[in-house]
Amino acid sequence: MSVFPATAAAKSAGRSRAPASGARPGSRDQRVAYWFIAPLGIGFAVFYFWPLLQTFYFSFTEFGAFGGHTFIGTDNYARVVKDVTVWQALGNTLIYSAIGLTALPVAIVVAALLNRRGLRGVPVYRALYFVPFVTLPVAVGLVWNWLYNGDYGLVNEMLGHLGADRTYWISDPSTAVYAIGTVMVWSTTGYYLVIFMAGIKGIPRDYYEAAELDGAGALRRFFSITLPLLGPTLFFASVICMINSLQTFDLIYIMMAEKNPAIGDTQSVVGLFYKWAFIENAQGAAAALAFLLMLVIAALTYLQFRIQRRWVHHA
Repeated sequence: MSVFPATAAAKSAGRSRAPASGARPGSRDQRVAYWFIAPLGIGFAVFYFWPLLQTFYFSFTEFGAFGGHTFIGTDNYARVVKDVTVWQALGNTLIYSAIGLTALPVAIVVAALLNRRGLRGVPVYRALYFVPFVTLPVAVGLVWNWLYNGDYGLVNEMLGHLGADRTYWISDPSTAVYAIGTVMVWSTTGYYLVIFMAGIKGIPRDYYEAAELDGAGALRRFFSITLPLLGPTLFFASVICMINSLQTFDLIYIMMAEKNPAIGDTQSVVGLFYKWAFIENAQGAAAALAFLLMLVIAALTYLQFRIQRRWVHHA
């Protein structure tokens, strides 16, 4: 007889409710979970993983003028490595990425200003900043082409009143990359602004109130509270910004005419891929270039994940 009858009864009841032999606890829940993730998994396999495998295979082939392809080994990769235009396009792409990252500090500062207490019209300001991001790149490129025009553009008109000489912003190789990069920052700042505003709203107000009681000013609160606690959000935004900047194409394609003297100095890696694949009919070399660009993006993303351990502090 057990010393603790209640415990013995509980154990006996537990044994009577034990699952049948061979049944796995939670197996039904697992099957339901698989059904929920199946659409995303199938979509990823069909639209991402399978094209990736095809691109890798085609990078070892050469396409004929009337279709069909033959296996040529690593000749396409040798062409990519030896081609001077590839390295120039890669350099331009890295410049675009560096310029694109400047949208993050701008967005953080604006987000901090819009999160001040008592500020009215915040939804209107947020919408105005976000509108350029949802505007079609074709429209953005056409408008900025007019603004940058060297003869009658608004930018030169404004600088002319300050005594500056007229500049052909997107026709001069020394300024074209930076002019396009500025448009990239202008059109993407609103997207990161929304992200940072959401991140700042997630910071408890108690921290700011305690800092105010201790006599901390606005700048001290920004650098001691907002920036450190915004670390995870800033890391996410920096990864997205880097990936998007390395894949930039449409804005450059719209703003740079075919006969523009600075087109070679502004061409990105994706732009060169488009030229090889759809104009020069060199799909194999284009596939090799695309696969190498993917490796560059993966390497830089991995580097960001490694570095973030030193400056991102998760609550």
